Amino acid sequence: MIGADAKQIGVIQRDEALRLAREQELDLVEIAPTANPPVARIIDFKKFLYQEDKKRREEKRKAKNSETKEVRLGPFMSDNDLQVMVRRAREFLGDGDKVRFVVKFKGRQITRSEFGKDVLQKVITELAEISKVDREPHFEGRQMVAMLSAERKKNDKEKN
Repeated sequence: MIGADAKQIGVIQRDEALRLAREQELDLVEIAPTANPPVARIIDFKKFLYQEDKKRREEKRKAKNSETKEVRLGPFMSDNDLQVMVRRAREFLGDGDKVRFVVKFKGRQITRSEFGKDVLQKVITELAEISKVDREPHFEGRQMVAMLSAERKKNDKEKN
């Protein structure tokens, strides 16, 4: 049995514990039902629920939700245009987001799909030191798609 002031009262009967809780106008809550003997605590249950909810909200706020950003490329891009897109993707990866690279083929460009694959391979090799490949380049309809995410393990090893 644990009292309202978080001090241990000792092992007492359930009826006695309920009486103590009613005297203090608080609730008797079973904290560890599997322990032998079970552990109960005298607390204001509404306040307890509020504090638990507050902790949960705080944890949710601290958790970083990684978004998926999309970078669109063309199969016949020039190198400097490609470098601009790689720089943008590097910023996204630095923020901890995932990056989805899409090479769109228009008209008869689909017959030269190897150019799109080459563009994606250039991007993957350019970003290899800060990212890992989640999905290899593959076709989804008339577009070739690859997915990259930030690699934190390499940065942690370099710091040690």
